[in-house]
Amino acid sequence: MLETKDLSAGYGVKRIVLGDISFTANSGEILCLIGANGAGKTTLLRTLSAHLPPVAGTVYVDSEDISKKAPAELAKKLAVMFTERVFPEMLTCRDVVETGRYPYTGTLGILSDEDKAEVGAALSLVRAAGIADERFCQISDGQRQKIMLARAVAQKPQILILDEPTSFLDIKARLEFFRMIRELARGGMTIIISMHEIEYALRLADRLICIKNNTIHRMGTPEEIFRDGYISELYSLESGTVDEQNGTAELERCEGEPEIFIIGGNGTASMLMRRLQREGTPFATGVLHKNDTDHQTAKHLASVLISEEPFEEITDEHIQQAIDAAKKCRKIICTVDHFGKINDKNRLILDVAGER
Repeated sequence: MLETKDLSAGYGVKRIVLGDISFTANSGEILCLIGANGAGKTTLLRTLSAHLPPVAGTVYVDSEDISKKAPAELAKKLAVMFTERVFPEMLTCRDVVETGRYPYTGTLGILSDEDKAEVGAALSLVRAAGIADERFCQISDGQRQKIMLARAVAQKPQILILDEPTSFLDIKARLEFFRMIRELARGGMTIIISMHEIEYALRLADRLICIKNNTIHRMGTPEEIFRDGYISELYSLESGTVDEQNGTAELERCEGEPEIFIIGGNGTASMLMRRLQREGTPFATGVLHKNDTDHQTAKHLASVLISEEPFEEITDEHIQQAIDAAKKCRKIICTVDHFGKINDKNRLILDVAGER
């Protein structure tokens, strides 16, 4: 549906922000742009939507050069949702959505019955029919994003471009917005979206475009991008890490000799680990299986981590390492209330606590 070839984007030849941009976006695909602040994501989106002319190269929509298409014709193919879009205070939500029909209304901007039906359908799709007659300036941020999405949907585009649409939304509004985006993609719409929330990019995107060093640094599926420490490289992290299994960031570990030994498992110890990190208390933990949720947290936060292979019984070597580490700590905390066959040897660590 959209393709770029050898695209350079910026603000004239004296300020080229991005270069050598070539990619395709397919029908029904959610393509997500990620990268550090200032990397050029918004500049790229503005160029893709013809708000900025390409410095070099070409943007194609449905195999046609967008620079050769009249704005009204392009608006029937492509809709845009930028966060700073402002509407006059007196407009109702319905009025705002109706502006999405202007490519179809002609010079007088009079809506036909068909246009009004499309507006009503768009409001219903985003579940905002109940606020249609409210003033746009008086509704919440989450409701505004719904109305702006309805406006874009009313254009009946094949491609929807969104620039950080959920930056100011709470978790409920954010998840609702992503649900609507996924429904539109399943209906065949191509979605190109920039995001700061990489944990949601991991869950939402079909493919990711990673922007760094003024170009596409890497492109691929979430499974291809969120691995081998690449996200930390993309954002040039100097402190803390990113857990690529779930896309969440963790603060830097507390260095030093462990003071607390944690016997955890099945996610029971992760909250305690983060509390100790906040308090500045180094800790050790084990024996944790590498596929355990607690292991995912511990590998970022623990000063000492004793691991076991997934689904394997704990070896004598690893349990002895854990016992030795526990003996050096001033306190042992067990967060599990049941030991199974593969982690039963962790009971031996409790014997260390009982000896004190």
